[in-house]
Amino acid sequence: MATAFITGSARGIGAAIALRLAKDGFNIALNDISEAMFEDNDIIDRIRAEGVECEKFICDVSSYAEAEKTVKAIKERFGSIDVLVNNAGITRDGLLARMSEEQYDTVVAVNQKSVFNMSKFVGSIMMRQRSGRIINLASVAGVYGNAGQMNYSATKAAIIGMTKTVAKELGSRGVTCNAVAPGFIKTPMTDKLTDEQKAMMLNQIAMKRFGEVEDIAGVVSFLASKDAGYVTGQVIEISGGIMM
Repeated sequence: MATAFITGSARGIGAAIALRLAKDGFNIALNDISEAMFEDNDIIDRIRAEGVECEKFICDVSSYAEAEKTVKAIKERFGSIDVLVNNAGITRDGLLARMSEEQYDTVVAVNQKSVFNMSKFVGSIMMRQRSGRIINLASVAGVYGNAGQMNYSATKAAIIGMTKTVAKELGSRGVTCNAVAPGFIKTPMTDKLTDEQKAMMLNQIAMKRFGEVEDIAGVVSFLASKDAGYVTGQVIEISGGIMM
């Protein structure tokens, strides 16, 4: 049975993707930065209820050494890694004039360097397998920019460039690499926004509703499937038609 590894998957979009891929028949390697993320959380039980195997792997994805160790552990546990979803991400918002170096560097480390770390180590396995799917979580902020999110927007724009580069480098080995760019999706991260901010965002969305985590999971499911075998280097916007 094929295995999918999803970073930052204890909650939110990552957990929704993990559950959807479990329904598709993949064994699941979950990941988050601490055990605390899995406390009072039934995601492992829900995945196993789909009849697949599931284990969690605690790892700071921004750490090169921890990433290497974790990928080795997943390979030993499941025998292969067939799908990698680089989902882990954080925000440390602030206007440019007020943004600290720490705010910028932390977001770059978690959002961007983690994609390098995991793509390098998992990509090596996939090249030897001569098959694999790498799916990166970008954002409309990386396409259009977003005031107050220079750090976040920079990382998501970088992920788009990384996606296209990996697609070109690994394509001859049967490995595809694509990105999805969510718009405003209802998660604990977006729940922190004010009502005024939410109203402004809603006004820009053609469908006049905010996205659900399942909207993202469905597109990731397609990109991980056999039906997407000739799709690579693409960025699929999942935004309900924002900023068209």
